[in-house]
Amino acid sequence: MSHPINEANENSPYGGLTREEFYKKHKVTHYESFILNAQKMKIFTQSWRPAADAELKGVVAMVHGYSSDSGWIFELTAVAIAKYGFLVCSLDLQGHGRSEGSPGYIPDIELLLLDCTLFFDSVREQNPTLPAFLYGESLGGAISMLIALKQMEVWNGIVLNGSMCGISAKFKPIWPLEKLLPLAASLAPSLRLVVSKPLAGKSYKEEWKRRLVARNPNRRFSGKPPMATALEFLRVCEYIKTNCHEIRIPMLMVHGEDDVVCDSRSARFVFESAASEDKTLKVYPGTWHQLIGEPKENVELVYGTIFNCI
Repeated sequence: MSHPINEANENSPYGGLTREEFYKKHKVTHYESFILNAQKMKIFTQSWRPAADAELKGVVAMVHGYSSDSGWIFELTAVAIAKYGFLVCSLDLQGHGRSEGSPGYIPDIELLLLDCTLFFDSVREQNPTLPAFLYGESLGGAISMLIALKQMEVWNGIVLNGSMCGISAKFKPIWPLEKLLPLAASLAPSLRLVVSKPLAGKSYKEEWKRRLVARNPNRRFSGKPPMATALEFLRVCEYIKTNCHEIRIPMLMVHGEDDVVCDSRSARFVFESAASEDKTLKVYPGTWHQLIGEPKENVELVYGTIFNCI
């Protein structure tokens, strides 16, 4: 099955169709709502499922990356997975998309984990007989691993796409700011003075897809992460490297070899350290951070691997 990104254009992920026409064409039903989290913040959630008469194969809980959201380009993969017979659910992380929160401000990853588990648990509890899988891209990959480490017994597998296992040396804060980051984050946690390279320009290889990303009406920010966020990302990566040996569930990792945002060598370390008996790592030569941002032939290669494993 061809990935729906191949029907998109630089103005819309749905090509020449409306969103509703797009869902109808792909025979997918879409639902959206808001939940209230433990902080009394409104968190936007979505789900996609195949036609009503189709028997569900399982639940796939998806977590998007930094500066992204659960819709627009990201939801095209959700639609593709739903067409394979899965109930797919996702949410906008705090400060992203239509969820409340300061844009891009993540001083404590645990708050995001609580939101994800609150929503994902509710979906799983409504479908208790179905196997459940985690899927995460970039930051969402790191969050998915943290969820798996906390709830190892309830998930049947995990797919990690360009996951944040380590920050590329080419994208880390310049020296000596990296060494001074803990002090800087404590003094000015919301100050955005960390990286100088726009994420989209280093993530999506095809120019028209960068323009499509920029047109996302729910995009809250595209610039530099705040000091506190950058510090938390570095801490999360170290935590994952220290604890990834505890991951035991089946795991598929796909990563771009030329990813200058999330280090592919760190992904390989996580893969080799994981205790999973069933695990696969695919590192694709010449590809960037966002594998959906590659030319069509690379997209079909990467997502063919993902779709064939579910």
